[in-house]
Formats: sequence, structure tokens, C-alpha cells
Amino acid sequence: MVPPSLPAYRTRAERFDDTVLEEVERLERRWADELEGTEFAVEDVPPSQPAPWERGGVPLGRCFPADVGTAARIVVYRRPVETRAVDEGELAELVRDVLVEQVAHLLSRPPEDVDPHYRG
Repeated sequence: MVPPSLPAYRTRAERFDDTVLEEVERLERRWADELEGTEFAVEDVPPSQPAPWERGGVPLGRCFPADVGTAARIVVYRRPVETRAVDEGELAELVRDVLVEQVAHLLSRPPEDVDPHYRG
């Protein structure tokens, strides 16, 4: 058993969720009005069928625009993101970039407008 004071106490999935939550909070501070009502989620892997507009590999995230009776939703796919990151620092940067790209898509803005630190 690992005491709660050690980092290993939280699972990798829980730590990933924390990273996503931190980045969502940061984006919401800047884009609060535009992101009002938007839902953010983490899923382990994307559905097996890619969206019609997706080409060239496994998506790291998706944006689902609002529809009648449904809020806009941004999803980050944990396993594909973790697979591409070498360490915790790179993981945090990749999560930030994925979220920035999806928010940019939702807001119809370039990612650099959403976050000047976007790496692309």
C-alpha cells in the first residue's frame, strides 16, 4: 500500500485527469464567456470508427459542437496522448496543445489566438 502523501498513490489515469483539469481551468479563465456550458471529458481511447473528417492516425482529442439540447463537448483521449509523450513534462505540454486545438476548432479561431504558448 502506498500512503496518500506519495505521488504513486494516484493512478496514472487520475494524474492524467488532473493534468486535463488544470489545462481546462487555465483555458476557461481566458475564454470563460466563449466556453460557457462546454463540457470537457477524458476517455481512454477514441471509438474505432474515425469521424469523416479525420485522416492519418489515431486522434488525440475531438470537438463536438453544441446541438439542439446538447452542450458542446471536448474530449481528450488518454491512451493515445500518453503513448506520444516521453515524460510527464511532455505529457502536460501535449495535453495543453490538444485542448488548445480543440478549443480553437470550437471557437473557429487559430490555436495561436487561443493560447500564445501553443506549440503545434
